[in-house]
Amino acid sequence: MRMTRRTTMAKGSEEFPVLAGTGGVALGEARTNHEGRKAILLVRGEEDTREFTTLVATMGITIIETLYQAGHIDPRGFFGKGRLQDVADELTSRNVPTHPWKEVDLVLMHTNASARQLVGVSDAVGIEVWDRVRLLLALFTSHASSLEARTQVRIAQMQSDRTVLRELANQATTGERAGYGGAGSTALQAIIDNMNRELIHLRKRQKKHAVAQSERRKQRSRGGAMTVGLAGYTNAGKSSLFLSLSGKEVLVKDKLFSTLETTIGRMEASPRVLLADTIGFIDHLPASTLDAFRATLAEALESDLLLILADVSDPPQELERKLFTSRNEVFTRFYGEEIDEEFPWQSVDTSMVNHVLTVLTKCDQATESQKEEGIATVAALGLPEPILISCHTGDGMQELKDTILFHLFGPPQDLLLLPVPAHGGRAVEGLVSDVYDAGLVSNRIDHADGIVELRVWIHEHALARLLAHSQHRIEVK
Repeated sequence: MRMTRRTTMAKGSEEFPVLAGTGGVALGEARTNHEGRKAILLVRGEEDTREFTTLVATMGITIIETLYQAGHIDPRGFFGKGRLQDVADELTSRNVPTHPWKEVDLVLMHTNASARQLVGVSDAVGIEVWDRVRLLLALFTSHASSLEARTQVRIAQMQSDRTVLRELANQATTGERAGYGGAGSTALQAIIDNMNRELIHLRKRQKKHAVAQSERRKQRSRGGAMTVGLAGYTNAGKSSLFLSLSGKEVLVKDKLFSTLETTIGRMEASPRVLLADTIGFIDHLPASTLDAFRATLAEALESDLLLILADVSDPPQELERKLFTSRNEVFTRFYGEEIDEEFPWQSVDTSMVNHVLTVLTKCDQATESQKEEGIATVAALGLPEPILISCHTGDGMQELKDTILFHLFGPPQDLLLLPVPAHGGRAVEGLVSDVYDAGLVSNRIDHADGIVELRVWIHEHALARLLAHSQHRIEVK
């Protein structure tokens, strides 16, 4: 559906093909490739823009110039009216071959802008405008590959677009009697109504997917499988750890939000331990946007054991910020736990102590000072003592695997499998197969008298079933 100023405003007839914040396309279309675009960045004060510019670079967009303005943020146009007019004048003259802003077709705002600010800046500069939320949504759109991810991104995108449409409707009818906003206002309301209907349809589809996911989790649990979820800030190394633990190929890139949908795989050599890799967290993402991914996140967060990951090679302040965001998203949003001075173990169910592990990744890229800072930061935030690992060199990986298995199963069991008795029975290898199916075997010793000794990580219920069906030929040493 193509938007024009005639359909969005009660007056005026010039073409307005781009709605502020909708990804650079007419409403209803879906541009996914922004590689090679050029933009200018608007920043108020002296804010740290490193993460924002990394997000921009991930999409292949080049920031030609960053413009700063001190003082308070203007509620109408982010920048002050005069400075914003200067930007608009420069953009108007950018077609000159030697102009430094030649080919700029995008204005970026280093903030989570209000709908009023998006519309105001878009009207002033005459080209496409993204704030931080619209940048993330464009990035999500470019990375969404499955139906699940596309549905989630579409819901989040439409919710954001609807706020802009409502602002346009509000401006179109300001000072006029309700119901008499003109043909443009009526057409705009029809568009909002259509969006609401599509959102209802998409949410029904998402709910069906969430129900199916939940049923699969129940089936896995009934089958004796246990799940380890991976959570953390985007680009913390979740997909790399998934690959190291499972041997299953997933998308591993040094880019933000390279994973948007859930990937499930078995922990290597274990038929009973599943891993769930899913979307990462990020600062200041509106609740309504992240809620669109709730079903995806539930796959990891509603697990038997949750690993909260962070990159220990980040600067100390960055590490603290990212861990703080991850902690708040996990415990406040999804577990509903209050975070106070005694957080977490004194103020929450003690069973959660055995439910969460903290993992500091990329330790091969960190200095000793960064490692010490990382351990101190984890303690200061009230999270469990961390395990430091490197998926690249393998440092700490065996300790992590053993810790995961201990939290899931308790200490390993030494089992004796007795040979076939005189009156006959199953071959001992049949019993060995049963043990391999029920748990994770870490060591095997074949004795000269035919007894097989196995060290196995196994849940107590699975062990009880195994012993009950062995006809006294499996003993706990």
